[in-house]
Amino acid sequence: MRTTTTARISYSVLNVIVLLALLFPFLWMISASLKTQIQILNPDNLFKFTPTFDNYVTVFKEYDYLKYISSSLIVGVLSTLGALALGLPAAYAIAKYKMDSVSVVILVAKILPGISYLVPWYVLFNKLHLIDSYLGLILSHMVIGLPFIMWIMIPFFASFPREVEESSWIDGSSRMRTFVQMVLPVSLPGIITASLLAFIYSWNNFMFSFVLAGESTKTLPIAIYSFVGGASIQWGALMAAACIITLPVIIIAMLAQKYVVSGLSAGAVKG
Repeated sequence: MRTTTTARISYSVLNVIVLLALLFPFLWMISASLKTQIQILNPDNLFKFTPTFDNYVTVFKEYDYLKYISSSLIVGVLSTLGALALGLPAAYAIAKYKMDSVSVVILVAKILPGISYLVPWYVLFNKLHLIDSYLGLILSHMVIGLPFIMWIMIPFFASFPREVEESSWIDGSSRMRTFVQMVLPVSLPGIITASLLAFIYSWNNFMFSFVLAGESTKTLPIAIYSFVGGASIQWGALMAAACIITLPVIIIAMLAQKYVVSGLSAGAVKG
């Protein structure tokens, strides 16, 4: 009995230590966004300081972050919708016709580092005059989001009973109608999970936007980089901007948490 109690206490203490280690950078980011530059650089002001919202005022007034937020939303939402429009039917076909070789190709495309696409994209998009355009950014994000969505959704579609589909076809329903009205609603947890993860990837992406975006299509990760100068770093404004870019992802994740958990667990079991 004592051994069990000691083990539980040790487990709880270990969980608290791990949780504090994970939360400390996030909490420091929030506190630093409410400090002046001098307070941030002074270790004595780590916990004791007078909060100020000047950094947030600087971010929105001097750097026009509403423009960058709208750019990130446009690219993130449209690239996710485009990947869903192509990925869901493709994943359904792969699952139902058991195209295992195609699944391997998708896995390889998912594993490949994104930087390997950059040079071909830049050459191609430059020829098509898509540099510094939303279309170029959306297509580049779709190339990564598409295999990701397909890989998540294949187990969901593979587990859908074939008999239910065949009975629907006998009743006169087309394959597309069966897919839209029967298969997709049942697979909603997986669709929400894949959509959320694809959007988060696009929202946080730095590398593609750094190469393919320009002043008119600059997204939030690139805008944050502007606070890093050769002589100094504006830590307060940088942390305020980091809080701004993190907040929407946290809100979306909290609202869709039950779908994400059920989607990932169901996909793992069905896969």
